[in-house]
Amino acid sequence: MKIRLWKPVEGFFLEVGRNFSVFGRVLAWTPRPPYDVWELLRQMIRVGVESVPVVFLTALFTGMVMALQTFSTLKRVNAESFVGTLVALSMVRELSPVISSLLIAGRCGSAMGAELGTMRVTEQIDALEVFATDPIHYLVVPRMWATVLTLPMLTALADVVGIAGGYLISVIYFGANPVTYMDNTFRFMDYDDVTSGLIKAAVFGAIVSVVGCQKGFYTVGGAEGVGRATTRAAVLASISILVADFFLTKLLY
Repeated sequence: MKIRLWKPVEGFFLEVGRNFSVFGRVLAWTPRPPYDVWELLRQMIRVGVESVPVVFLTALFTGMVMALQTFSTLKRVNAESFVGTLVALSMVRELSPVISSLLIAGRCGSAMGAELGTMRVTEQIDALEVFATDPIHYLVVPRMWATVLTLPMLTALADVVGIAGGYLISVIYFGANPVTYMDNTFRFMDYDDVTSGLIKAAVFGAIVSVVGCQKGFYTVGGAEGVGRATTRAAVLASISILVADFFLTKLLY
């Protein structure tokens, strides 16, 4: 019984230690030359530009669903004019950063795990070490900073699109006053609401990239191990985002 209980605990702390080790090495190697700007831009395109369509559609329908749910509820108490406020604050403070990060975790975090896992089992990472090239500096640093930089941009896009989706449902479908909707959308929104959502997105970007790269970097077991690393990278990153979201919300608000 003790052995069965100890192995999961040991595995948990091993995962935590590896994640913090990779993150610490990324911070240590970031200011050191050489600086691979082109690889950083390439990763930003992969994480940011290529993720725009899925983030756009998800944010649009999230805002529309929010408006559908809240309009009929608030109408019971004659407060349907505040639908714009609820949609805007929900998107900016919570839904946009969390949903965008979960999408990136499934789309890019798993891809990072697969890429680095394949490089590990085919001994490409070992070859980098033989040529005196630190694999964290060469592989993980551009991926992490590309995700940290692009995820707030995707979150800002999701904010705008989600509010627009709420506008479409409230004004065009339910016939609400467009001036009142837009006025209440921004009346109760503070600068801190926007910045806190972007800070969350940046932190979630670091979590997604570090977890994905860590799972790939420590892959064992050949092709089957790469498959396990890919799945676990997406799952672990998603759970970590939700856990971190609780503590960040407690800290920022």
